[in-house]
Amino acid sequence: MKATRALLTLLALCGTATAASYTVKPGDSLYSIAKKAGVDAPTLMKLNKLPSTTIQVGQTLNLGGTPAPAARPQAAAPAAAPQGVSIRAAATRFLGARYVLGATGGGALDCSSYTMSVFRQLGINLPRTAAQQWRVGSAVSRRDLRAGDLVFFNTMGRTASHVGVYLGDGMMANANSYRGRTVIEPLFANSYWASRYDGARRVLN
Repeated sequence: MKATRALLTLLALCGTATAASYTVKPGDSLYSIAKKAGVDAPTLMKLNKLPSTTIQVGQTLNLGGTPAPAARPQAAAPAAAPQGVSIRAAATRFLGARYVLGATGGGALDCSSYTMSVFRQLGINLPRTAAQQWRVGSAVSRRDLRAGDLVFFNTMGRTASHVGVYLGDGMMANANSYRGRTVIEPLFANSYWASRYDGARRVLN
């Protein structure tokens, strides 16, 4: 009897309703919100008549659903694996682009314009330089790194003179001046990067 009552309570709490709207919070992206809502990003863009995937903190998005019980949002936290897939897809899009210091497109990028381009695909606008990107988001310890974290290095005698994107499994993507192009390569298994590692910042939920 107790088990039956608990099951009925759980079903009542979950229901079939979905949230009707969502207010964008720091670190959110269109893709992470779409996953929470159970829709894809193009559908979310169409519902809100968005010309691009860029969203702003405080913006209210129509999720196309109906008001849900108060307990439902607690069960809708985004999973790490889908986020990892999204960031890897965004990072891969720009692989092979030529490294040119100061370049921001046209087939050429530098380290910070590469990370800008990657995160723009996820609806997040980053500052232009690695030093400025070092000051956004929240600090992450080395043992807590996850896909989508920005990773920073001292390559010129100053903090955060180089930036890349951590992809998980000890790998990162970056615009590498030595190789002359954007690449995916080991982070801590590479002695050059491991010895120059400054830290990481999280800008994705």
